[in-house]
Amino acid sequence: MILGTVRGNIVSTINHPFYDGKKLLIVEKEDFAGKPGGYLIAIDGGVSAGVGERVLVIDEGNSARQVVKNDKAPLRSIIIGIVDRVDSEA
Repeated sequence: MILGTVRGNIVSTINHPFYDGKKLLIVEKEDFAGKPGGYLIAIDGGVSAGVGERVLVIDEGNSARQVVKNDKAPLRSIIIGIVDRVDSEA
């Protein structure tokens, strides 16, 4: 799983039918301290994530397809949770 922050929305008028009605979000990947390290595009898995929220992302196609219960979905990354805080002993 990946920790990240939602940085924006993607709007598309032409796409695969699977994406109809689904929210596509740009997620900036980061370490537990919040240091950025790349980005990915993920669908919202029903958690209603918004810009600026820290989220938990599955970035592995088979696992993401299991969440949406569609083994043919053209999907790799899905947001599965909104993070309230990250605690560390370091």
